[in-house]
Parts: sequence; C-alpha cells; structure tokens
Amino acid sequence: MLIQPGEVEVLIRPEKVADRPAVQALIAAAFAPADHADGAVVEAVLTDELRRDPGWIPALTLVADRDGVVVGQVTCSYGAVRASDRTIPDRRVVGVGPVAVLPDYQGAGIGSEMMRALIDTADSAGEPALVLLGSPVFYGRFGFVASSKVGIASPDPSWGEHFQVRTLTSYDPGLVGRYSYAAPFANL
Repeated sequence: MLIQPGEVEVLIRPEKVADRPAVQALIAAAFAPADHADGAVVEAVLTDELRRDPGWIPALTLVADRDGVVVGQVTCSYGAVRASDRTIPDRRVVGVGPVAVLPDYQGAGIGSEMMRALIDTADSAGEPALVLLGSPVFYGRFGFVASSKVGIASPDPSWGEHFQVRTLTSYDPGLVGRYSYAAPFANL
C-alpha cells in the first residue's frame, strides 16, 4: 500500500511511552538498508538512547498518529553551542533527529506536517533555534539554512551545508560557536 501525497490525515502529538515499540519499529523500517538482516539500525538505537539521556525533550519528540497507528516520529534533544571564548557559557539548542516516516507513507506530506508542528511547538516554548543534519532541499522549505550563515559551526566540518539551523522568535544573533549534540550521538 503506497500512500499518495495529500491522502493522509494525521494527528501530530507528543510521543507517549506506549508508542515506543511502534516508534522503534518504524525507525528501523525507515532507515534499514536494503540488505539489512538482523543487525540493529543505528537510528533506532540512537532514539532509544536519547530517551534515557537528560538532554531528551519529551515535549518536542513528536509522532504522527493515523487512527491510532504511529506512522511518523521526530526525536529532539538538547545539545549545546560552545563559544570559542570559554568565558561565555554554553547555550542549549534543540537538536532535531532522527526524523522517520514509515516507508509506505513517505512522500505523503507526513514529514512536512511533523516539521511544521515541531517548529511551532519549539517557537511557542521559547527555544532560540533548531539544528539538524539533513537535506538542504527538504529542510530549506521550512526556513532552515546552512548553520555557517548564522555563526554556528557544525560538529563535523565535512557536513557543510547539510548541517542546518532554523532560527525562531527567541533567537539571539549572539548565539555563535560550535554545536555539539546530546551525548548519545557520540556513540554513532
């Protein structure tokens, strides 16, 4: 069953504990390589580890619910922007990812609905910005720009324009420095 764009109505809501088995299965399905056998999918392991990390943000970890079935999910956790001047304290910033949609529902606009809901929720919560590693073409439509344009350096310079920032209402142009993700990302 392949869903066409515009065919699916979903409720975007915070992830519940009861959603976790379905979320883990959907992340594994969304990210599993074609030759995937029984090995763990990195993004599923990462999501599970992030939930146990103090940087995990339950209010910004959202699911797309279609008639009680979880068909999409976005995980959010706090990382930090560290200025080169060590007298300036680190500033926490929301790291977005993984973002996953069940394969049969990809291309139907669910990922876009989740991103719009995430941006609105984070903005309402007073977060200054969102950062992520992803496609500039996809995420650019939501106002994400290369992080270098706002003075935030990526954890890995080779990521180039794929490391992106979406500034929000509470953004402060003094938020500059190198970004580091929540601790579980270091295990990748």
